[in-house]
Amino acid sequence: MTELDTIANISDPAIQRIIDVTKPSRSNIRTTLIEDVEPLMQSIHAGVEFIEVYASDSSPISPELLDLCKQRNIPVRLVDSSVVNQLFKGERKAKTFGLARVPRPAKFGDIAKRGGDVVVLDGVKIVGNIGAIVRTSLALGAAGIVLVDSDLTSIADRRLLRASRGYVFSLPIVLADREDAVAFIRDSEMSLMVFDADGELTVKDLGGKQERLALLFGSEKGGPSDLFKDASSSSVSIQMISSTESLNVSVAVGIALHERIDKNFAVNR
Repeated sequence: MTELDTIANISDPAIQRIIDVTKPSRSNIRTTLIEDVEPLMQSIHAGVEFIEVYASDSSPISPELLDLCKQRNIPVRLVDSSVVNQLFKGERKAKTFGLARVPRPAKFGDIAKRGGDVVVLDGVKIVGNIGAIVRTSLALGAAGIVLVDSDLTSIADRRLLRASRGYVFSLPIVLADREDAVAFIRDSEMSLMVFDADGELTVKDLGGKQERLALLFGSEKGGPSDLFKDASSSSVSIQMISSTESLNVSVAVGIALHERIDKNFAVNR
């Protein structure tokens, strides 16, 4: 195994750069910290450009990650555990992490040129839900995700990177306002299906639709906004026991995409 250099001082320029990157006050996110082996490997496979990858000297680095970094010419260094403790003071301490350049933000055109339905999240703000939806959408063949009123300023948000396990770079995710999202759906000639408790259709009806769909999900409390309701082709409900108030939005997205699985898999082959 290759002998790795060890960073032993908090004043090392690499550590100071990580400290700067993790400051919550940053407004222009050009670099980001990606934590843990699975998100690191997924991000590397997605083509994200890494400046360097680090691992605490208190635990062995994943051989698979080390090999992948070697293949992609990504520098790897160890960090003394005392420095790691100072670096992640007051928060969860990652054993493996990497500093990466944030890819350019996805555009509607990136979604348009892919096959599959489009997931639109209207006012969904819980990052854990968004992360779960990213993974589900990728697994079930969606073309991309449009985030409206999510309170996120970048998909490279560290919370979203953790929640999605690094899959945010494997699928186009566009941050947009409602007007631009509606215009994109209309220009793409997609049928907008708005999920609502009193929908005209049931989720089972989606399986028979041959056209490309935009599947819109509002927040659990607020539901879909009026602008999307007015632009919709139809509303859709998911049947459930009446005593249950609502489904978690990430579960609802999974149910809907699974009904569309044959169509989305066919265009993604």
